[in-house]
Amino acid sequence: MSDFPKPTFAAQGTAVSHGAARAITRALPEETAIAFTYQGTTHAVMMATPSDLSDFAIGFALTEGVIHSRDDIESLDIVSNDVGVEVRCWLRSDLGAGYAQRRRSMAGPTGCGLCGIESLEDAMRAAPHVTSDFTVTPAQIVAAMDALPASQSLFAETRAVHGAAFWTPDAGLIATREDVGRHNALDKLVGALAQGNHDAARGLVVMTSRISVELVQKVARLGAPILVAISAPTALAVRTAETSGVTLVALARGQDFQIYTHAQRVLTGEPSHGA
Repeated sequence: MSDFPKPTFAAQGTAVSHGAARAITRALPEETAIAFTYQGTTHAVMMATPSDLSDFAIGFALTEGVIHSRDDIESLDIVSNDVGVEVRCWLRSDLGAGYAQRRRSMAGPTGCGLCGIESLEDAMRAAPHVTSDFTVTPAQIVAAMDALPASQSLFAETRAVHGAAFWTPDAGLIATREDVGRHNALDKLVGALAQGNHDAARGLVVMTSRISVELVQKVARLGAPILVAISAPTALAVRTAETSGVTLVALARGQDFQIYTHAQRVLTGEPSHGA
């Protein structure tokens, strides 16, 4: 067994500015192979930041549909070796038998949330429909996004990871998780919320990335009614958010943001369609 990998590495380099060079030491986020095994069989190998791995394992299993709740996992062990980290999950006996019949193996590089999916039907499987009547004001969306940077300790150190957080009007940021992959950061957040028994229907998810379809699918499976991100969505993400009942808010920067689906959850007046 090798030492457990740290989430950052102190890299030596040379900074050049206006033609002048100087030696520097910079913290970089680690990418480590994380293997998820269920019932002793490898289900997925993801390149990820080696932090919050129990959250990652539970959130990944939930968003992939391997389990339906945290209680479906009977035991979870995290073991480091020379080539990466193995997260060993043992499911309840009734789930384990069903999993053995439909197990699949996949490998996904950093930031790719669909690599290894075996069929088009798997990639485009319908997400649950979110029916929460939760609403927010524009000022609350701004407050949620404004709170995110201060909770991103790994980003502050490396400037090279994504963040996903859950915010409620009463408590502010409940949890923030970070990773080199935006999908991994969201899975870690889902796992953290599951372990804390938080009601995802009464808050919103905020992210530092663009919005792709699998992020919307994961948020819908979490049951969160609103997804807010700093960057733009893809067209398929918008269509998926519409059909799954998720309010999709994008390009949230400062006081500005754009709502693409289910705008009734954001309590603002009628939009002005000026030139």
